[in-house]
Amino acid sequence: MQGILTNETRCLQCETVTARDETFLDLSLDIEQNSSITSCLKNFSSTETLNAEDKFFCDKCCSLQEAQKRMKIKKPPHILVIHLKRFKYIEQLSRYKKLSYRVVFPLELKLSNTMEDSDSEYSLFAVVVHVGSGPNHGHYVSLVKSHNHWLFFDDENVEMIDESAVQTFFGSAQEYSSNTDHGYILFYESRATNSKS
Repeated sequence: MQGILTNETRCLQCETVTARDETFLDLSLDIEQNSSITSCLKNFSSTETLNAEDKFFCDKCCSLQEAQKRMKIKKPPHILVIHLKRFKYIEQLSRYKKLSYRVVFPLELKLSNTMEDSDSEYSLFAVVVHVGSGPNHGHYVSLVKSHNHWLFFDDENVEMIDESAVQTFFGSAQEYSSNTDHGYILFYESRATNSKS
């Protein structure tokens, strides 16, 4: 069920790479307006330079050095859970704000950007949706794919929806919109797992 992330840090002085593995159950991704899960994953695994007060202590150099750091998926999980960071603390407001950004999440997803030697493919099978304009109030509903049909769960109400309706939960292209139903947690199943069952 778990996946493995590798945190790689390369010292820019001696070129030594320090790699640390950690297990994960879900990936929390920063989001941007009018983006996609693919671009969010690319940002997640992009190279970051550590310098100034963020320098890295290199064991080989025995001192703080400038370094490059990146995160990549070493072993993908069977079920990939993606948490979209829709709630952000805004310093000027001194509070959290909900980001209604439009983030496209495809029904079929490839992990080519975040993995080195694999092109793992996943199929979307469930979405948790946050309904509401802010972080301190709202309601959660779910979309679940079962026997090739999408179902919409809202408390005791369950109805069948068309697959194309999933797109209505991508988010809002404009900052102020009457639509407050946004995809928040996405569940993808490995296509390799699907083909075995």
